Amino acid sequence: MSSASNGVLDTAVIVVVGETAWTTAYADALRDRSDATVRPVPTASAALDALGESAVDCVVTDHVLSELTGVELVRRIRDRTVSLPVVLGTADGSEAIASEAVGAGVTDYLAVGEPLTDAVDDALWRTERALREARRSASRRERARQFDASFHDTRSATWVLDPDGGLTRVNQAARDMVDADVDAVVGDSFWTLPWWSEGDRPRADIRRLVDVARGGEFGHAVVVRDAADERVLELSVRPVTDERGDLASIVVDSADITDRVALERELRRSEKLHRVTLNNMTDTVLMTDEDGEYTYVCPNAHFIFGYTAEEIRGLGTIEDLLGEDLFDREELADEGVLKNIETTATDKAGREHTLLVNVREVSIEDGTLLYSCRDVTKRKQRERALATLQGTARDFLYAETHREIARHVVDDTPDVLGLDAGAVYLFDADDTRLRPAARSREMRDAHGPLPPVHADGRDLTSHSFVENEALFFDDVHDADRLADRATGLRSAAYIPLGNHGVFVAGSMAVGAFDDVTRELADLLAATAEAALDRVDRESQLREQDRELQRQNDRLSALDRINETIREIDHGIVQSETREEIDHTVCERLTADGRFRLAWIGARDDAGDAVTPRAWAGTDRGYLDAQSFPVSPEDVEPAGRTAATGDVTLVSNVAADLRAAPWRTDAISRDLLSALSVPLAYNDLSYGVLTVYAETPDAFDETVRAVIAELGETIAAAISAGERKRALLTTSMTRVEYAVRDPSFLLTQLAEAADCTIAYEGGVQQTASGNYVFLTVEDASLDAVVDAADDLVAVEAVRRIRGGDTGGVLRLRLAEPFLAAELADHGAVLRNTTATGEETELVVDVPGGVEHRHVTQLVRERFVDVDLESKQTREQASEHGFYASVLDRLTDRQLEVLETAYYSGFFESPRKATGETVADSLDISPQAFYQHIRTAQRKLFAALIDDHAPVAARRVDR
Repeated sequence: MSSASNGVLDTAVIVVVGETAWTTAYADALRDRSDATVRPVPTASAALDALGESAVDCVVTDHVLSELTGVELVRRIRDRTVSLPVVLGTADGSEAIASEAVGAGVTDYLAVGEPLTDAVDDALWRTERALREARRSASRRERARQFDASFHDTRSATWVLDPDGGLTRVNQAARDMVDADVDAVVGDSFWTLPWWSEGDRPRADIRRLVDVARGGEFGHAVVVRDAADERVLELSVRPVTDERGDLASIVVDSADITDRVALERELRRSEKLHRVTLNNMTDTVLMTDEDGEYTYVCPNAHFIFGYTAEEIRGLGTIEDLLGEDLFDREELADEGVLKNIETTATDKAGREHTLLVNVREVSIEDGTLLYSCRDVTKRKQRERALATLQGTARDFLYAETHREIARHVVDDTPDVLGLDAGAVYLFDADDTRLRPAARSREMRDAHGPLPPVHADGRDLTSHSFVENEALFFDDVHDADRLADRATGLRSAAYIPLGNHGVFVAGSMAVGAFDDVTRELADLLAATAEAALDRVDRESQLREQDRELQRQNDRLSALDRINETIREIDHGIVQSETREEIDHTVCERLTADGRFRLAWIGARDDAGDAVTPRAWAGTDRGYLDAQSFPVSPEDVEPAGRTAATGDVTLVSNVAADLRAAPWRTDAISRDLLSALSVPLAYNDLSYGVLTVYAETPDAFDETVRAVIAELGETIAAAISAGERKRALLTTSMTRVEYAVRDPSFLLTQLAEAADCTIAYEGGVQQTASGNYVFLTVEDASLDAVVDAADDLVAVEAVRRIRGGDTGGVLRLRLAEPFLAAELADHGAVLRNTTATGEETELVVDVPGGVEHRHVTQLVRERFVDVDLESKQTREQASEHGFYASVLDRLTDRQLEVLETAYYSGFFESPRKATGETVADSLDISPQAFYQHIRTAQRKLFAALIDDHAPVAARRVDR
């Protein structure tokens, strides 16, 4: 690369950041080989200051800097601008640094190697390439802005076609030309549209014109649009290609030349009439001789060129005005007229204009060439603006966040609208504020910091958002709602972006918004709003996908835990003893590796610690190394559950590692979360179940509920097993308690009636209530009945038998009687005798039942209980016979049998007749005798059929 040979580098201002060997060599080579302005700086902060002081075309930086890394510098630069080329190089490169650099938005990444000269040459080449690409991007944006401005020119009809000639877009000027639904013909072939007359020739000419553009060439044609009034349009077509050079679209512009055609006809009739007409045309008409010297300049030349006719003559020849080699003289000689020759010219004020020039041969006095010039500058600008806006729309397609879209809008505002100051506010629904998401440097310089705006409609930004109204101001200082009167903005626009926010664009000049600029601003805002809507929809779909995945994961986990619970339930049903139940539960919980350790324990005799009685899983000595004190504090979860009776969850054992020693032991064995549940049934505790997992947060709400329910199932199974063993055992413990609790039902009745009340059996639980038979001594039944009627716990009282003093009552209770509660735990309430001061309870506890559970139940049931005596004895195996009789009797038959028994029906002599008992039961005597006979038959059947061998053996003896 020779010195002063590279045009791209020669005109560039390049900031070189860093003090490494290659950055120093690169800066020296850049000075030697080009005329570039080189600004070496040592640090990232100095580089950022340089960007703020003056215009910079490129930044070249090393990754290793004193304050920030090169990647961090790239991020800071990208916070200011996304278009400035940044080249990052490093001699200590890696794939990680390269990936970070690309993610930060670096333009090019250079791995500096040896020799240093090759690295410097590579860096110079990459810098040139980055500059060229940046300038090409800027040029594309400018062309898009100009195309958009041209497209919305209200004086010229414009159509945009797809590569096959089908209509895709049409501007308002073209819409106004026809009385038809234009949107209904979008997609139809251009030559079939309602703008053209029905004849075959005009449509054939238009089709040939489109074919020219499809071939990659520019074309022009004159067509008669309406045969009735002979409206004539001059059409020009041009192909638009994409980055690969493929045809992307076709742009068709029109000019209504009906008047000009008429003038040409008149010119053929009279040259003098032509001169008069030319003086009144808006197009500039010039006439020259063969040497380009003017023979005629129309008086309206100043409309385009700003010069008077005499000043144009003083400029020189036609080539000095329109440029050299405007057309081929031989082609003109063959054709006679050349139309729509595109060229550029500079007016008196130095502004460049795009012209369409028609040239024809004439013979008028000394003039031989006639030039008709039409100014299409605005149309060209509109075409370039539209092209830029199309590029912006493509960028929106790849944007994934609202802030990214906001940055694109701000970056493209100068190219689309020709306005440097731009900003986008996004609405924060959580605190109802509009927050600035992106702004240009020019907006910051003119307006200062952009604070969040409350969406209350009080200032211009929030008013535009709340009212969904676009606001345009030639001078924003005249607006009543302007919050910052010190702003340097003069022209300003506030355009709502739907529910997303507000787009603000402005200029330091007054009156910057014409009709075209307003339309382009609305179009840019509408495109941004559509892109923001798309991001919302895609975000919502992604969240729905994530939620579905979470639900699937929860369902899968629930299926696994339910399968485990089903296996445990099946194993419990088949277990015969508590030990089998305990081991089955622990083994099934840890069988599939879902949980790492499971164990069941119970309080020791002192009640101060939990002792393991069954376990399974990967223990690794945890149960041996641990003690399990019973406490509600941060002890091992089993101890806490034993103390509180509640479920204990430790989601992350490591969360508070030094809070308790057990956590350290658990972590050392990969026990990272734990759940302990009580094994309780009917207010009795059968221990605790504790489960551990090797991951934190393994016990979600569903798993906790399932395992807690499993704890109840285990306790119920243990209780059922104890009751079963109680029926089969021949040993039992008789326990006598002295209860001093005035709330006990029998105590209340005895105290109220000043008598002794005894329970000797006969509890029934039916669909209509709980029944109990009581014996009254030393008092009239009426006094006890009156006392019972006053108790809420007693629903009904029935006299069974009695005289002036003493007798038998049947009470229907609202809640289960103590005998029923003891029976649920395998114990039998043999006798209860109550006086006004104390109640004596006699309970038989079978050998298979823990008598301390019964004592616990009694003490929980009453406030003042003393254990009077405890005796172990052998009893006849009568439970099987008793159970077989109960299985044969219906509830009603048992009720009739018990009532008859306590009424003295079976005594001799009878203390109550069958009619008396029937009346007490509200049944007929016939029904009573039928129930009694049926009950007696079933009783004898159980005695004789089931126990005949036993009776026979007894006779044999």
